This record gives sequence, structure tokens and C-alpha cells, in this order.
Amino acid sequence: MDQIQAITQDSKIDRDKFALLNSGKRIAFIQSTWHSKIVDQSRKSFINQCTVLGIAENQIDFFRVPGSLGIPLQAKMLAKTGQYAIIVAAGLIVDGGIYRHDFVSSSVLDGLMSLQLELEIPILSLVLTPQHFDQDGTDEKFFFEHFKIKGVEAANACAMTLKNLQPLVLAKQSGCSGTARHHLCPVVDCEPT
Repeated sequence: MDQIQAITQDSKIDRDKFALLNSGKRIAFIQSTWHSKIVDQSRKSFINQCTVLGIAENQIDFFRVPGSLGIPLQAKMLAKTGQYAIIVAAGLIVDGGIYRHDFVSSSVLDGLMSLQLELEIPILSLVLTPQHFDQDGTDEKFFFEHFKIKGVEAANACAMTLKNLQPLVLAKQSGCSGTARHHLCPVVDCEPT
């Protein structure tokens, strides 16, 4: 919980809270419906932790896709709207015997990484791929609880990422000239205003 305190007590966040969200941008949370009882735990804990951090639930849009393979396309379509500051993707990929789960997980994660680099929008992955997942109850119970933890971690990462992006937004809003570096502007050689 030290990470939670560090984020909530940071004066730079408190000064302008989350500039991207204040400017009308939103957070997209995409969730696959496979193993939804388990994956729902990440969404619930993400919402709760966002609230603790000062991000209101009404600043988050929620989307469901049938399976994790649908997450990258949904993320791309949402990112291209320009409405989102950050996208969070949640899913559980297990070896169900139909096709190899390592292929699915690689496709999803490679797709998400490529998208965030291509479209320059952060995408946080809550897509987990356990090496072993026995549906006898033991692993289900473990991942039910584990996804709660992952939701909190994703909310903390979301807040940190929004904080890291904040100087870029403030610099752009203040008409940063690009001539000398100062505390609000990440642009090298930007002249302070």
C-alpha cells in the first residue's frame, strides 16, 4: 500500500489532479467475457482504487469483448476516436484445449504493445496467462483473489501514467515554444513562460 500513499500524496498530482481527464479525455476499460467471474474482480478493484486516487467512476468507460483476442481491435477502435487518455485491458487466457493459450496471449500482448506505440496512447495490460490453470476450484479461487490485486495495481499504474503525461498536456496548453527545459515541460530547450 506504500505505492498508493506515494501517488495520493504527490503534490504535483494534487495541483492539477489529472489534466488529461480534466480536459475531457477518458479512461477506457476493456474486459473479455471469458472467465468473467474472475476478470470482473479486476474491474471492481480498479474502480475502487481509482476512486481512492481521485479518479471518478464516471470518467471511465467500460467495454466487453467475447474473448481476449478481441481486445486489441477494440483498443484500436477506441484509441482512434481520440476520446481516451489511457486504455486498460483485462482478460484471463487459459489453456482450454481448443488452441494454444501461448499463441493467444502472445497475439494479444504483441497487439496491445504495437497499438500503443503506433497510436501513442498508453495501454495497460491486465491480461494474465497462467502457466497452469486447473478449473477444479483451487486455481479459480487463487485467480479470483489475484485479479483483485491486479485491479488495484492497474489503477495505480493508470494514475502514475496520467501523472507522467500531465507535463506534456500542460506544456501544450501553455503554448510551449520548445527552447529550454523547465519543470513543467519535457521538451528539450523549451523557454519557461
